[in-house]
Amino acid sequence: MSKKCLLKRRRALWLGLATCAGLGALTSDRIMYPNADIQALDDPERDFSVVEGASLKERATAKNLIYGASTVFQMLFSDSAFADSFVKECSILVPANELKWGNLRPSPDRFDFTQGDMMAEFAHSHDMLFRGHTLVWGQFLPEWFNDKVNSQNAEQVLTNHIKTVVGHYAGKIHSWDVVNEAIEPTHGRADGLAKTRWLELIGSDYIDLAFRTASEADPKSLLVYNGDLLDHDTPEADARRAATLNLLKNLKSKGTPVQALGIQAHLWANQPINPNKLKAFLRDVASLGLKILITELDVIDQKLPLDTNVRDRIVAATYEDYLSIVLDEPAVIAVVTWGLSDRDTWHSEWNPRADKAPVRPLPLDAQQKRKLAWNAIARAFDKTFKR
Repeated sequence: MSKKCLLKRRRALWLGLATCAGLGALTSDRIMYPNADIQALDDPERDFSVVEGASLKERATAKNLIYGASTVFQMLFSDSAFADSFVKECSILVPANELKWGNLRPSPDRFDFTQGDMMAEFAHSHDMLFRGHTLVWGQFLPEWFNDKVNSQNAEQVLTNHIKTVVGHYAGKIHSWDVVNEAIEPTHGRADGLAKTRWLELIGSDYIDLAFRTASEADPKSLLVYNGDLLDHDTPEADARRAATLNLLKNLKSKGTPVQALGIQAHLWANQPINPNKLKAFLRDVASLGLKILITELDVIDQKLPLDTNVRDRIVAATYEDYLSIVLDEPAVIAVVTWGLSDRDTWHSEWNPRADKAPVRPLPLDAQQKRKLAWNAIARAFDKTFKR
């Protein structure tokens, strides 16, 4: 067997796919390398070439898909080269932090829309869509929250926040992550819900309440439940997919106006993905009449070798292989990377490398130059079907 074929076989086994002639079908739904040797994931001969010219947003638009990224206020308005790259590559802008409670609510009786409004205006002035993240989350709450919010007033505080924020941007926003990360099977509840402050103060109906309130405040925006850790082939992800699907089924059964599932897709480059499981989950979600958005895509290179060429190849392969799976589902309408440039990625702080080397999880490098990850995303868009 040739070296190229052997490398393809290793990666095929890791992904559960047969990609080289003569390998035979891989019929098991189990991944052969649950703790794959990192080096086995690298194929130096893999082709990441693309037809030059079109940006990511142009390639996505050609297939009736939306491509965009998150960013933060400071990066967007202090770096003109980055802003130019963002406009060139993206058709939707997501404020990474500016619309979260911790930034938007400096005090119980005051909303500060300054940064969010400037980002919304930037998006609209450059013919980009704008999406909101996030209305309800158990984290990133303001310091005053625990002192001021209790079981007697929590419902009023929640609905007032949603009415005010969604109403402020009504008619200007593509979609809202109405509820973020409400699932945590390890918390031990039969329904799989995370024991957040909202659950403690209001009960499980807080999710239905949030969606109904958002729908009333802006009937035209797409209302999304945004879930995390749904992608890999692990028992934890299995449990999360099952609990998420049950949550969506329950919401739909009682008429909750949830319209889409957001899949965060913070992928670990050294962890396996089972295409059969992931595709089945996407089909089950779509069968509920829901759209699907990939909302926070990036590839974590923390455990990969120091060599930049090796890292970039593995990261790119992870992007292309993952997108090839999810874009096979017609219900997927958007791909959003959580950041555009390596200069500003949350993984620098939250998932740094032990060797202190800069992390490289995004399509553009720190100098706004396209990397193999950009090529991989472009290739996935080029190869998918038109919606």
